[in-house]
Amino acid sequence: MTGERHFGAPLPGWAPPRLPDAATLEGRHARLERLCPAAHAADLYQANCADDRIWDYMGYGPFASEAAYRLWAESMAPQTDPCFYAIIDRASGRAAGVASYLRITPGWGSLEVGHICLSPALQGTIAATEALFLMADWAFAAGYRRYEWKCDALNLPSRRAAERLGFSYEGTFRQHMVYKGRNRDTAWFAMIDQDWPALRQVYLDWLAPENFDAHGRQKTRLSALTHPLLVSRDPVVGKP
Repeated sequence: MTGERHFGAPLPGWAPPRLPDAATLEGRHARLERLCPAAHAADLYQANCADDRIWDYMGYGPFASEAAYRLWAESMAPQTDPCFYAIIDRASGRAAGVASYLRITPGWGSLEVGHICLSPALQGTIAATEALFLMADWAFAAGYRRYEWKCDALNLPSRRAAERLGFSYEGTFRQHMVYKGRNRDTAWFAMIDQDWPALRQVYLDWLAPENFDAHGRQKTRLSALTHPLLVSRDPVVGKP
């Protein structure tokens, strides 16, 4: 063979990380616990009942009854991929949302955060942001190189959330899947291990008590801190 040959950067000493194995992830405002239907299903069902629109872009739901939700939780809880966590709002002591690791590929050092379903009471809270920070922090501390976020391209709140949290836009896969009898184009976002040290410090600065006034209102928006660190930006989302 003739001609120049090109290869990716070598990774001396790199080894595949372990599968997600944390029973809990502890924060000041949120605690994540491995999903347990007996402990969490009743709280989650009640929290989710406030607005069925939270299920619009999910592949399942809404659920007609607590029993139906519990059956779904019982089918998800034993799985290792997706690996589900219940998000406990420390202010109330109740489970108010879920999120999971999925598409976990230790051989590539890659995994995704998804199945994010935050009840109306949890949305927009410090606890919600801290919970997603804790999941990212565990992933990179465990040795993962790439952390992904994907959503329906029509789900503008999710696209905005991805960039606010520091995920860089990587493109849109057209006609990527079918769910609930609908087409889904999928917008892809990711952060990598090289991004995380700066992003992690931004999160710590944002979560610091001094960033909030006596009424819990933020002084500096997280998006204002993460936006300069994005490698590429979503043209649909625009400026923070």
